[in-house]
Amino acid sequence: MGDKTHTHPGAAGRATAADHPASVRNVVLVGHSGSGKTTLVEALALTTGAVNRAGRVEDGGCVSDYDDMEHRQQRSVQLSLVPVEWDGIKINLLDTPGYADFVGELRAGLRAADAALFVVSASDGVDGATRMVWEECAAVGMPRAIVITHLEAARADFEEMTRTCAEAFGGDDPDAVLPLYLPLHGPPAPDGHAPVTGLVGLLSRKLFDYASGERVASEPGEAELPQLDEARSLLIEGIISESEDETLMERYLGGEQVDVKTLVEDLERAVARGVFFPVLAAAPAADGARQGLGTVELLELITRGFPTPLERAAPRVTTPEGAGRELRMCDPEESLVAEVVKTSSDPYVGRISMVRVFSGTLRADQTVHVSGHGMTDRGHEDHDVDERIGALSTPFGKQQRPVTHVIAGDLACVAKLTRAETGDTLSAKEDPLLMAPWEMPDPLLPLAIEAHSKPDEDKLSQGLARLVAEDPTMRLEHNQDTHQVVLWCLGEAHADVALERLRSRYGVQVDVVPHRVSLRETFGGRAAGRGRHVKQSGGHGQYAICEIEVEPLPGGSGIEFVDKVVGGAVPRQFIPSVEKGVRAQAAKGVAAGHPLIDVRVTLLDGKAHSVDSSDAAFQTAGALALREAAADAKIHLLEPVAEVSALVGDDYVGAVMSDLSGRRGKVLGTEQTSGGRTLIRAEVPEIEIGRYAVDLRSLSHGTARFDRRYARHEPMPAQVADRLREEVRAAS
Repeated sequence: MGDKTHTHPGAAGRATAADHPASVRNVVLVGHSGSGKTTLVEALALTTGAVNRAGRVEDGGCVSDYDDMEHRQQRSVQLSLVPVEWDGIKINLLDTPGYADFVGELRAGLRAADAALFVVSASDGVDGATRMVWEECAAVGMPRAIVITHLEAARADFEEMTRTCAEAFGGDDPDAVLPLYLPLHGPPAPDGHAPVTGLVGLLSRKLFDYASGERVASEPGEAELPQLDEARSLLIEGIISESEDETLMERYLGGEQVDVKTLVEDLERAVARGVFFPVLAAAPAADGARQGLGTVELLELITRGFPTPLERAAPRVTTPEGAGRELRMCDPEESLVAEVVKTSSDPYVGRISMVRVFSGTLRADQTVHVSGHGMTDRGHEDHDVDERIGALSTPFGKQQRPVTHVIAGDLACVAKLTRAETGDTLSAKEDPLLMAPWEMPDPLLPLAIEAHSKPDEDKLSQGLARLVAEDPTMRLEHNQDTHQVVLWCLGEAHADVALERLRSRYGVQVDVVPHRVSLRETFGGRAAGRGRHVKQSGGHGQYAICEIEVEPLPGGSGIEFVDKVVGGAVPRQFIPSVEKGVRAQAAKGVAAGHPLIDVRVTLLDGKAHSVDSSDAAFQTAGALALREAAADAKIHLLEPVAEVSALVGDDYVGAVMSDLSGRRGKVLGTEQTSGGRTLIRAEVPEIEIGRYAVDLRSLSHGTARFDRRYARHEPMPAQVADRLREEVRAAS
């Protein structure tokens, strides 16, 4: 942010463990897919000397070599940690996926970081999903800065994109979003586009030329001064308006010249407080160059303007029993509190846990207490155990560099924590503690799977358990009604990654099958049935006869059994047997194989034999009676109905409501919320919203979100039920 001249630090740029929280910066990179986050991380690694000119670390591998799957898909699918060092400060760069299906990885990065860099492509602009993440950061006061990339694009316009960012991110105060530097353009190319070759510092009034491949400082020429002075005045006013010195604006407006040192200090404080959001430009280094355009300026902002872990508000900490606990957070001498922000598997090392230490010091080979939040509803194991951790290391690409300890405020990787999962708390075994969990989106896209072969079936259970342990945004369901194994995912790309990991990491091949919802059956009117089970084949026979009447009940009534037998036609000891047979048959279904609900079954009469009657015989007779009654009655198919709440931008309300109506949905109401959004509440048959997670994203261009919960079962329209029966018959 000043005019300090930096040289290439060589191997000194390789980060290891930090020695004090004040020398750490944890920064998450946020932006839509293709905005250039990973390329920017690589450029910063090159400038700090963490990689060589070929983009490779000293001990082999590239900084972006995170996952073979990412190379195949040409996009990031998981959170990656790249630690670098600049001016004695360790910077933990957290590169997040930009695709909406991997928002869980983004949330983990936000949890681990103390500040955010929003990466915006000059050719693509700001999308709705990025605006939503900005609002999330604003809600918790996270400091933010904006980096504009792809300045080499033909349509790139830094000034116009700066205005777009001010409109998108500035809210009520667009003057809080201002550039610190202006791009310097070189001679126009044959296509007329003038490449950006340097930057002009608005506060320092210095020109920084990157045309040679390294940053060279000089004085600006006469041609740059008018534009520089105009932008400089706006920046100074923006900084002063956020200054904690309330007299500064009055003095400035009175004509007093504010020295640059004071402005820089006020700027740094405003950025760290999350009230001023500087805009910078960056581009990767050209072939053979050591420094990418704007990377030095960005590193200066991170080290001098972004807050240290000491300045972060502490997440709430309790004992495992729920009692509150006060800690001097980010104190290396305090009791240990660390959190697993990501879990992954390595074919050679096993499970690797990325950990953020919030308090105390984590040491190699230490025994820690692992506390989980018990997300059993998502297929995650509840646990509260002691574990001995393996080696500690800092990652870089595919390499793991060993460290002996990790202090409060720093991040590192822990090997061989066999029970710890993403979101779990690590604490001292003699002082177990639990951090409040962070919010994760609910997976709402079902993926029904079956093992491809018998060997796959033997490995499926363990593979799925490991998969959900790594990814808390994935939910595993063993549906007792449909007998399907269902992975609930965030979207199609999320599902594809899950299937690929099952195959490549855990050696499990699965087949995707149509997802079935839990249908029910009920009687459409009164019906009678007679169950006769009489067999005599020598020796002890079987004899049981019962007569029943079945009538429908209101929704939610279940199965009601009534005994109206008189005169002992059915001996008292066998009446429970009839009920057991009726309920067993109801569970199997009477028409299409779906459980029968919401009926009253009345036992009216029957016959017994003094020798051949038995519990088993009357169970069979009860089941036969229910089936006979169903054969003479109209059976309704009941479908589950979900209560859907969709939060939608006002521009898309009409399209979303029309789409819900086309899904046989009933809109219950709408409610205006903040940020130009509307909450739509509706009831929709579950069979119609199997792919709603994908379709709603398409309808709203990725800006809407929804949740759903089971409301009730209700009769399916006859034409839909007939179509479903035809599909079942065709499949069989």
